[in-house]
Amino acid sequence: MDVVTYDVVVIGGGPAGRALARACAQEGLYTAIVDRQPDRVYTATYGAWADELPAGTPTKAVSTTVRAYARTEHLIPRTYVVLDNANLHELPEEVEVLQQPAPARYTFNATGARKGRAEQTAVGTVIESDSTETTLMDWRDGDTFLYTVPLGGNRVLVEETCLARRPGMSLKVLRERLHARLQPGGEEERVRFPLDAPRAEGLAFGAAAGFIHPATGYSVATSLTLAPRVARAIKTKKDPKRVIWSPSARLVHATRKHGLEVLLELDAEETRDFFEVFFRLDPDHQRAYLSGREDVKGVAKAMTALFKAAPSHLRWKLL
Repeated sequence: MDVVTYDVVVIGGGPAGRALARACAQEGLYTAIVDRQPDRVYTATYGAWADELPAGTPTKAVSTTVRAYARTEHLIPRTYVVLDNANLHELPEEVEVLQQPAPARYTFNATGARKGRAEQTAVGTVIESDSTETTLMDWRDGDTFLYTVPLGGNRVLVEETCLARRPGMSLKVLRERLHARLQPGGEEERVRFPLDAPRAEGLAFGAAAGFIHPATGYSVATSLTLAPRVARAIKTKKDPKRVIWSPSARLVHATRKHGLEVLLELDAEETRDFFEVFFRLDPDHQRAYLSGREDVKGVAKAMTALFKAAPSHLRWKLL
């Protein structure tokens, strides 16, 4: 019996793995995905800035008003969205679903983040509310921040979040802080993932490839954006690794990892001061640091502007 050889096999059925499998199939590549639980439902809430996402990305809720609080209130002139998990999960019929890896020209590891030391942790609950705003960060009550985002209808996810700590703040403490603010609503959402995860060896994609943003913890938007580019590289017989990690992307990521180390050294008061300065930056500087994966000049300008605007007691820590 002949051995079936695929063009592409993706190991891992999360949003990143399925995005890559879809993109490869759309390029006409003989594609399979290894997913031992293909009928599972995504329970996590995946959010992103709308301008980070490729055209046609399915969304479940959109917030055109985004506010952040540090020492004072700031309006962020960007649209924030919650992604449609059901659509993220869908695969075209051309993608075969396997239980075990099979021979392929390209095999991608998309099984999720490796274990790191610095973590982002959060505990959330869904409540009913008429609010149509997204509060991304509200640092006014301590060294954690409150994150709220509408899910559609009158449902709102409210999370108590520790942006970065080594080791991560315990979920028990976060749960207690959240419940001190409000009565728990529906099913609890728990978040724990590394911000400094090492990249998996070999060919990888998504969080396994180190896509997690060291400053925000986000990776799904990057995966959705890069999936078609990686598929096109394979189709045209180019090296997909250069798409996944271009020299510019490597430099930007290293710069942001330095920023993570700075953040880990700040106490609660310094953290509020830091974000007060950050949210006062020009929106283009904010966007470059949060979203410009290959924008070396933009990230450098953002960090320079942050340093110049920081109060004297913070500057020495930003070096």
